[in-house]
Amino acid sequence: MDFDYTPEEQRFRKQVRAWLGWHQPRRRARLEPGALTDDAEWQRLVDWHKTLYAGGWIGLSWPKEYGGRGATLMEQIIFNQELGRRKLPAGCNVLGVMMAGPAIMHWGTEEQKQRHLRNILSGDEIWCEGLSEPGSGSDLASLQCRAIPDGDDFVVNGQKVWTTLAHRSRWIQLFVRTDTEAIQHQGLSCLLVDVQSPGVTVRPLRQITGEAEFNEIFFEDVRVPKANLLGPLNAGWQVLITTLMHERAGIGELGSEQIIDHLLELARRVRRDGRPASKDGYVRQQLAQFAIEVQARKLNGLRSLTKRLKGAPPGPEGSIGKLAATELTQRMARFAVELAGPQALVEKDSPFALDRGRWLQSILRSPALTIAGGTSEVNRNIIAERILGLPK
Repeated sequence: MDFDYTPEEQRFRKQVRAWLGWHQPRRRARLEPGALTDDAEWQRLVDWHKTLYAGGWIGLSWPKEYGGRGATLMEQIIFNQELGRRKLPAGCNVLGVMMAGPAIMHWGTEEQKQRHLRNILSGDEIWCEGLSEPGSGSDLASLQCRAIPDGDDFVVNGQKVWTTLAHRSRWIQLFVRTDTEAIQHQGLSCLLVDVQSPGVTVRPLRQITGEAEFNEIFFEDVRVPKANLLGPLNAGWQVLITTLMHERAGIGELGSEQIIDHLLELARRVRRDGRPASKDGYVRQQLAQFAIEVQARKLNGLRSLTKRLKGAPPGPEGSIGKLAATELTQRMARFAVELAGPQALVEKDSPFALDRGRWLQSILRSPALTIAGGTSEVNRNIIAERILGLPK
């Protein structure tokens, strides 16, 4: 593997750095729970998305005919790296750009592509994903939300849960059961549904963090035009796999490097036995182990990137990145609490909060990351069966 960047890529990185230096918001927009539920924070995030879009940075590697810049995958990666270096979010429509958009590009009709793709990039249409149900989480093939043909429409009834950004979204990529007689995987379809349609009810779910960026959605006799069917009828499982591969590839790029940077800075400030904790042998050993795993995860990501540079779509290797990133994040959050003690658990609104409550939020939220986008258990099965070739 060649780790060097070409002269063209190095010039592109300088261009990105210069643009971000000029346009970075004075008050930094944050893609955190508060930014998804607080109206003022959300508006700042939307404004930042619009700034990125005007600069041609949203959907950088999307084809030009759909509003992208037609940039190379490496240029997209470089841009993501520079955003991460400045700790800036990728915009307000992450699920639309990361999941719904690529699925529409792959499976959509030309009319669907023209109708939605540019609006996804611009942020004029915020998207969410209709996947999990109360009785169908990791086993999505068992989902029961029904869509029955009726004239030129489908009539949808059922419920979805843990739907990120549904309260901000206009559209949902909804997976439904259209054939109750078929084998589970063969009776699913994917619909593009306007969340403002009559019969759709969105109810926020408050989490242990006190925030409510997740939602449950109820569908009661919701009429969806058959023209909104994404992909072939009863072939929704293939559309789902396409969508999840892009999601896991995106989650696998979680900013572990940023987290360990914060952890190292914390270790320099916290004192153990009268000296900085960063001088303690046990602490140094733990930090070194985290640094090794961050680097290993980064190299695994580059291996997956190499396949994509050769034209292959995101594959099961994304499960390795997703599993490693989320479980590493959880362990680093736990160690931060061990390192800083009870002060790390003080809520952000308190004057005694450490790092504005960063570590409390992290320790409360990190278990959810091991569930979202496929649980750790499901991803271990994917790694075992599809990568290592082990028996079921």
